[in-house]
Amino acid sequence: MINFQNVSKIYYNSSNHSALVDVNFKINPREFVSIVGRSGAGKSTLIKLLIGEEKPSKGRVIFGHYDISEMKPKQLPEMRRHIGVVFQDFKLLPTKTAYENVAFALEVAGRPQREIDDLVEEVLDLVDLADKAENFIHELSGGEKQRVAIARAMVNRPDVIVADEPTGNLDPFNSLGIITLLQQINQLGTTVLLATHNKEIVNQLGRRVILLENGRVMRDVAKGKYSLA
Repeated sequence: MINFQNVSKIYYNSSNHSALVDVNFKINPREFVSIVGRSGAGKSTLIKLLIGEEKPSKGRVIFGHYDISEMKPKQLPEMRRHIGVVFQDFKLLPTKTAYENVAFALEVAGRPQREIDDLVEEVLDLVDLADKAENFIHELSGGEKQRVAIARAMVNRPDVIVADEPTGNLDPFNSLGIITLLQQINQLGTTVLLATHNKEIVNQLGRRVILLENGRVMRDVAKGKYSLA
């Protein structure tokens, strides 16, 4: 499903910083994979390459039948409908309700209102926020805001959810709730790619871990074989 083939990313500036160096890995459908590493290890760059926000300096980024490294900007929206992204800072629209935040992407795509209503109701129920649909964002807790962000990422029924430090601004209780929700989404058949530096979360998951250090893949280990101690 996702295939990074000898991928390097260099940011050409005064230092010519190498954010990723010869990265190789494959992620299969329905996997739950954690990309771990300290700040600056290359996690965010890897995500930007996957969603086509950046182009690799070398190598290929493959997602399904898409060669993202060769795609033109006008081709990216179609591909991105298959990938839902959840960010640490939520990136929600503050003047809209929870319902409106989730519905927005569907409205932009021109989906019929009845279909929008059905899909938004479905995903808000999935994230246990059906009773908060008409609440504005400032009326929600941090954990609830992240659940809205996950609902928005899920509303197009993507093949993959990419979560970039989704618990970074949350307390331990809400962090556990978000990780549990991502596990439930994975059990429904969606591939989950979790970028995090939280050792406790990775240890609790006990799933596949790809460790990045200074832009290189240092370890890629399967369930039960590796724990960040």
